Amino acid sequence: MTDGPYDLRPIGWVESPLADHGAAPKQGDEGSPEASIVFEPTVSPGLDDVRPGTDVIVLTWLDRADRDVLRVHPRDDPANPEQGVFSTRSADRPNPIGLHRVGVLSIEGTRVRVRNLEALDGTPVIDLKPVLDARLDR
Repeated sequence: MTDGPYDLRPIGWVESPLADHGAAPKQGDEGSPEASIVFEPTVSPGLDDVRPGTDVIVLTWLDRADRDVLRVHPRDDPANPEQGVFSTRSADRPNPIGLHRVGVLSIEGTRVRVRNLEALDGTPVIDLKPVLDARLDR
């Protein structure tokens, strides 16, 4: 095991009409507006093979999350029994990394327009990965 620090740098930021955590959908496919991810110019070569019409996984740093939370009511609903945060998709957690499957709508330079991104405006993006669908030939 290695001791930190770990060097994590944003590669871009979310531009979205979502500004209020309370008004944002819990998941991207629950009414998220179209949004953009604006990447740093230094990482633009990494976007070379990303194509409109495909789905990608966006990893974000949920910078407004409460990092001291270990138990939550799922979906912020007190009627749901409290659970350990690692069995939920809560943004509040010790390392608030967001995981978002989004559809790529268009790419213009370092701006990638997406659907189904429930991250708030200004959220740092830390990585982008392809969706690997299950292969039938395994």
